[in-house]
Amino acid sequence: MRQTLAKQIFRRLLVVSLLVISAPLQALKDIHVVALFKDRVMVMIDGKRHLLRSGESSPEGVTLVSADSAGAVFEYRGETLERRLDGRTSAPAKKTATAEPVQIFRDNWGMFKTVGSINGMPVNFLVDTGASTVAMNAAQARRLGIDFRVEGDSTYVATASDVTQAFRVTLDRVKVGNIELHNITAVVIDGPMPQETLLGMSFLGRLELRNEGDHLTLRKKY
Repeated sequence: MRQTLAKQIFRRLLVVSLLVISAPLQALKDIHVVALFKDRVMVMIDGKRHLLRSGESSPEGVTLVSADSAGAVFEYRGETLERRLDGRTSAPAKKTATAEPVQIFRDNWGMFKTVGSINGMPVNFLVDTGASTVAMNAAQARRLGIDFRVEGDSTYVATASDVTQAFRVTLDRVKVGNIELHNITAVVIDGPMPQETLLGMSFLGRLELRNEGDHLTLRKKY
């Protein structure tokens, strides 16, 4: 009788022990990758969001082994788990540069002129490799919504006939063809000159530039 009772108690204790041991193993319900980066991942573990780097572990004991644009590999209690993106965002893989060069042809007066844009608005450009920056007159700046007197830094520039007050500003976007650059230094000359916006070296200097006689070839640097 005592032996039978002892066996029953032992079995119950064994079942309780197994439940206690197995509970943590079953506690991890799901792992959802919501954002992928190089060697980093944003992951939801049992409804809690964590940003893990390679080699880091979450409070639940999930370790990120590796991550790239294709998916992530985790380790949990000696088991390897692979997960692909099932959320809303991911870091795009770096693309190989395939942008086509831009060609600007001489006009009848031998000038290189083209149409582009500044801050999304159309602008007629005169290519001028002798100008250190993009340059425009005050009326053009106002048309583009550039409050140069408030946002600009006062300076002076030498024109063909005089030294004139100007304002140094930074243009958010300058685009010619399919080439768009950001944060371009420019000067706004307080007067009617230049009649056309000069596409100077603050833009051209960040490109590969080739003079091929009847046309210029502009190519983005990578």
